[in-house]
Amino acid sequence: MQFFNKCREIGFNAKETEALRRLALQRGLGDPISIFSSQEQLDTCIRLLVQEMKASGKGDEREAQDFLSKLYDHRQKIELAGPMDKIGISNSNQIKNGQVFKILVVGTGFFKSQLVRNAGGYMTISRPVGSENVSVKEWRGSKISIYFWRENDAGYTFDTEVKDEVYSLGILSLKIAHSFSLTRVQKRKSVRAKMAVPAFLYLVDEAEPFHKVEGSPGLKCMLEDLSDTGFAVTVGGKAADGLHVKVQFELNQVAVCISGTVRSAVFREETNRSILHAEADPLPTEVRNLILGRVFSTLDESDDADLPFQVLDDAAVAAVYQNAISDFAEVDFLAVDEKAGD
Repeated sequence: MQFFNKCREIGFNAKETEALRRLALQRGLGDPISIFSSQEQLDTCIRLLVQEMKASGKGDEREAQDFLSKLYDHRQKIELAGPMDKIGISNSNQIKNGQVFKILVVGTGFFKSQLVRNAGGYMTISRPVGSENVSVKEWRGSKISIYFWRENDAGYTFDTEVKDEVYSLGILSLKIAHSFSLTRVQKRKSVRAKMAVPAFLYLVDEAEPFHKVEGSPGLKCMLEDLSDTGFAVTVGGKAADGLHVKVQFELNQVAVCISGTVRSAVFREETNRSILHAEADPLPTEVRNLILGRVFSTLDESDDADLPFQVLDDAAVAAVYQNAISDFAEVDFLAVDEKAGD
């Protein structure tokens, strides 16, 4: 009765509940209700379901995909409720070197910076960089607001003051005061997976379906991480926030194309590359299930399939990292409205 009540509480219908009970018994669980609290047990049940869907040829049916989607929703809920999501920070002393910052100077605009050194009674950050029309002549004494996203945690913001302009580790930097009142502004909404997968990047054609798979190559890029709500890619050259792009790659021998809006573009001058963090547009259920299958490692290995675009081989993967990638400017990726960023 506890099992049936829990299924009803989560939102499974009678047919789905019976299928889930059968999967739990097939797994050899003495107490089927444990799948609702155990990541390992639930992953195994999902894996069995994916295998059955493939074997029966019903994997593309709406009913099967909706059931799988509900299971992934609960799997993600278990993960986000785990200890990792509860580990936050309370003051700026706990921020790690290399953290990327977005800085607001009231009345002037937004800037980007990075934590160079966090020690003693202050932090040292790289001199903030703004757009061509945004600059600050004198940083010393400026009141600033800092926002940053802490990996596997949440977004934070705090107010502080610039104490001095200095050189640190050979770069022009600012000393800023510590803050002991960080505000946690946004928790992560989904679980991400590290990828390192070669991909193509395109500007979205607003007149076509956003997730339409392209048959011709786009801008070479490297997919760095992936979730059902966003992705990050590395590209050559500089890029701007606010771009509506889509990334196309191979996942379990299936061509996947995801569109989204770039919320953050971090340029690494030493490598002449940018990391783009994009918020994904709503995904078709089948695509979302495929992505979450990769995130939680529940995909059933597929046989080789013909893809509508060329997948880069291992040598090409290495080349993406070793050689310069085509600059964004060549495909007019920077031609966006000035208001598109913040």
